[in-house]
Amino acid sequence: MPITRRLSFVLILSAAALAQENGLRAPDVIFVPTPENVVQQMLKLANVHKGDVVYDLGCGDGRTVVAAARDFGARGVGIDINPERIKESQENAKTAGVTDRVAFRLEDLFEANIKEATVVTLYLLPSLNVKLRPKLWKDLKPGTRIVSHDFDMGDWKPEKTVSVDGHTVYFWTVPVKPPADIKD
Repeated sequence: MPITRRLSFVLILSAAALAQENGLRAPDVIFVPTPENVVQQMLKLANVHKGDVVYDLGCGDGRTVVAAARDFGARGVGIDINPERIKESQENAKTAGVTDRVAFRLEDLFEANIKEATVVTLYLLPSLNVKLRPKLWKDLKPGTRIVSHDFDMGDWKPEKTVSVDGHTVYFWTVPVKPPADIKD
């Protein structure tokens, strides 16, 4: 097995062990950071502004939440199941000087309370986005904006799609009632 594959395997096992120590299940995806220019486009497409509360589900190193606070004046909450990512997020928020406007929670995104969100950002796999859809429709107020990096939500068609240097950003607004033609 090549060294990079062995290292990836060890990192995944380490993350799973840390999550289980904290009573959480193993992460669904490995951490792959969203490029800064894509983060900026996601926040612009969602029209993030000072009154918003941006939730990043699977926040990784916290860069989206930090950017929402630093560059758009919003408050933010990052949720991740990996304690190392939460620690890294907190350090990044401190470095950026936004700890008064952001919080990071070690939680399972499928069980987390996200009702306060006015904007939700995602960089998950398509199957996880689809699995998350019922929670988004149930927990979020109509009009809440959702943006996803690179992955759509199956048969829930985005309102807007933007390309950024080989990446795709998808945008939806939570409807008053979930579309009848969509299966969950």
